[in-house]
Amino acid sequence: MPLVNGLVPSRFLTLTAHLVIVITIFWSRETQHLLSVALSRLVVALSVTLGLFAVELVGFFSGVSMFNNAQSLLSLAAHCSASICLSFFVFERWEIVTYWYIMGFCSALPAAVEALLFISVFGLKKKPL
Repeated sequence: MPLVNGLVPSRFLTLTAHLVIVITIFWSRETQHLLSVALSRLVVALSVTLGLFAVELVGFFSGVSMFNNAQSLLSLAAHCSASICLSFFVFERWEIVTYWYIMGFCSALPAAVEALLFISVFGLKKKPL
């Protein structure tokens, strides 16, 4: 039981930290005419990430995966990695293509597993693991 008690707050904090960094990047983008295509790609990527956050937060707050150790560890590792990578993305000025890789591994993967858990619990009426 101590593992579960430590995973839930840790997962919530890393998920929130990743969300704050994404929102900060979203609000702090610079609008320059020459970079309008690259900026629009970044806006699309950030919007997709916010949608994936919505999926994961609905599953987390509904209780489907709140006490699932495997999902908590996956989410904790992914969002902690994303927070670190996005910090480098901002400070080192990485290319926008790099953001898609960060989003794919660190946001889409936990959101897909969360969606599968949500569907299995509410759609198939199975008990969460």
